[in-house]
Amino acid sequence: QDAAKRLRDLDRDGYAIGGLAVGEPTEDMYAMIEVVNDILPQNKPRYLMGVGTPWNILEGIERGVDMFDCVMPTRNGRNGMIFTQNGVMNLRNKKWEDDFSPLDPNGASFVDTLYSKAYVHHLVVCKEMLAAQIASLHNIAFYLWLVGEARKHIKAGDFKAWKDETVRRITTRL
Repeated sequence: QDAAKRLRDLDRDGYAIGGLAVGEPTEDMYAMIEVVNDILPQNKPRYLMGVGTPWNILEGIERGVDMFDCVMPTRNGRNGMIFTQNGVMNLRNKKWEDDFSPLDPNGASFVDTLYSKAYVHHLVVCKEMLAAQIASLHNIAFYLWLVGEARKHIKAGDFKAWKDETVRRITTRL
């Protein structure tokens, strides 16, 4: 609290919140975001450093965070994991081997309907670099879609209900 108060008194253009994604329980991170955001000026942007699951981002937005950065969309993509509106897919899993449906029929990127789950699964298993590229493109587009939707629901005044339902869906393991 003291550090946040000292930073507030410096009257900067914006504020970074860091050191909260280094192994502590998620609920502790959320609690600290609330403490800090209650102190920092509401009219200045707040940036949460290195936090990046889609659900962490939505929870951060609910608590007043404006900006985020994280390697998760691309790092997870390079390892065959993609985030979708219906949950998290591990494309290494054999269950995708014969699934020729689009990678993500509701996706926001051209790769989502251009490639099938079976094809990307094959690329992942063969350690083909194209798999990492496809999954990374998908994940980045998903994150951009997610924060765009969050903005729409904030403006519509129904962010909390939308966020709760979205977190429920996107945390499912497919």
